[in-house]
Amino acid sequence: MRRAHIRSLAVAVAVATAATGLAGTAFAAPSTGDTRATAAATAGSPAAAVVEAARAAAFAHASATGVTDGDELAPQDVLIDPEGARHVRFVRTHQGMPVLGGDLVVHLTERLAYAGVTRAADRTVRPATVKAKLTARQAETKAAAVAGGRAAAAELVVDARGATPSLAYQVRVTGADTTGAGGSRTVVVDALTGKVRSNAPDSDEFLSPRLLDTLRERDETLDPATGTAPQADGLTAAPAPGAGAYPSTAAGTGTSLFAGTVKLTTTRTARTSYLLKDPTRWGTETRDAKGQELVNFAQGRKFTSTNNKWGNGTVSNRTSAAVDAQYGVTQTLDFYKKTFGRKGIKNNSKGALAMVHFGNKVGNAFWYPDCGCMLYGDGDGDLLKKPLVVLDVTGHELTHGVVDATARLEPTRVDSQGNQYGEPGSLNESLADIFGSNVEFSANNPKNPPNYLVGEKLGLDQKFLRRLDRPSLDRLEGAIDYWSPAVYNTEVHAGSGVSSHAYYLLAEGSGRKTIGRVTYNSPTYDRSTVKGIGRAKATAIYYRALTRYMVSSTDFHDARIATLKAAKDLYGATSVEYKTVNKSWTAVNVTAANTPADRH
Repeated sequence: MRRAHIRSLAVAVAVATAATGLAGTAFAAPSTGDTRATAAATAGSPAAAVVEAARAAAFAHASATGVTDGDELAPQDVLIDPEGARHVRFVRTHQGMPVLGGDLVVHLTERLAYAGVTRAADRTVRPATVKAKLTARQAETKAAAVAGGRAAAAELVVDARGATPSLAYQVRVTGADTTGAGGSRTVVVDALTGKVRSNAPDSDEFLSPRLLDTLRERDETLDPATGTAPQADGLTAAPAPGAGAYPSTAAGTGTSLFAGTVKLTTTRTARTSYLLKDPTRWGTETRDAKGQELVNFAQGRKFTSTNNKWGNGTVSNRTSAAVDAQYGVTQTLDFYKKTFGRKGIKNNSKGALAMVHFGNKVGNAFWYPDCGCMLYGDGDGDLLKKPLVVLDVTGHELTHGVVDATARLEPTRVDSQGNQYGEPGSLNESLADIFGSNVEFSANNPKNPPNYLVGEKLGLDQKFLRRLDRPSLDRLEGAIDYWSPAVYNTEVHAGSGVSSHAYYLLAEGSGRKTIGRVTYNSPTYDRSTVKGIGRAKATAIYYRALTRYMVSSTDFHDARIATLKAAKDLYGATSVEYKTVNKSWTAVNVTAANTPADRH
């Protein structure tokens, strides 16, 4: 799940230039790879010139972009494609107030001429008034009451996510009783009426409240099987030198709960002292939250070793879960880097962080954007018996971080139990499943074989949590195979089936087949036959669509257009790949003809 608000507009401008495509894959057109400069764009730099050209184009083409007097555009990202196109993602303020749902991407040609726009709000974002009737204190009191926590200072914003832009207060509430593990929430209160416009958790929880309720009703638990095998021969720690400069990079091994014995790159801090921190992956590190609800990574306890061997594959050893977490995070980073040239979750050459043993009897795993951390509970001892440190869970949750750093797809509403609804939120969950499964394919770990299933190691009676080939086989969340108008108000994990199914059809095609150790049988809405283009190309198209052509309000029909544009960029408008993208969406009943007139 994902929170539904925009954080600070103080984002650094960075250049992303094309690098490699999917490793080992030949492309008929330029690749989708991204690399980012380590510093913000400075005056006179190529990135600054692109930003200024995009900003000028946005105002010059106001009828198309929706930019109006009083708006200011702050660049979030600059992407430069190998064929020459430029894309600048902006967040917006209006009369100095952050605009929720005001994000847009301005597309330019190689010569910096305006080439189009992708925008979240399909109208101007000017509210009827900028004079609040509520005081900031009243908004804080209201937010604290509905979220059950302590309110920080209220900030005036323009909420452009609904049909009419409105003046509102945005309030961060910490210690929220209404959020699992006592996390924070962001509450948006109408500044004129006092109505709560949104109330969303700031963390992304892997297990939704609705799923947990369903498991309780069925008296079913998640009890993943762990391995207790000793470390394999031939996988040993690097010998400690007689003398050397520290800290230095070292090669160690870990015995995990779910992934077997794995290689770990660690930091040697002394002759016989090692730290579970990977200097080759921008300092990615896992720490122990010590059973507390820590969201400040610096407060976590460091994992250290005297022999560079970590864990023993049992839950009783606190380091075993840390091995899974560190392995999962580094494998996810490796997938994004070798596949797209993406350097870190935010593409800023910074590592991802993880804390295991989070909270007391917490049965979930979280991506917490403000910390840049994965947080793993040990299980509640009831529904979840073990730490949720499985590889595709980590790949899924860290992908929420990638989405948060790019399109920031947001649900349309969140109910009082924390369940999220709406197509943009469903698309977010789908992308997390799509790229999370790709992390498994990238890792290719025989103890965790890659497949198009999600949560297959959780010990569920149905043998998986979700699947991409025929989502409706997920009876727990009620996932759906095809689009209908009702999907817009469907819980996001159930609704995610639409685009997950479209992706699978694009990659592997329809019908029955066995891939690896799993048999799939993917149907189509129109009984058509779809021949897949391969996972590598399908993944390239979806990543390019996410990073170039999706914004916070992108729904399934918008996603169809985004993936078509991405396929055209990569392979051409007359290519088999482009035509198959169209077929795959038609096969899940997303077409140009059934696009709703008013979706946002």
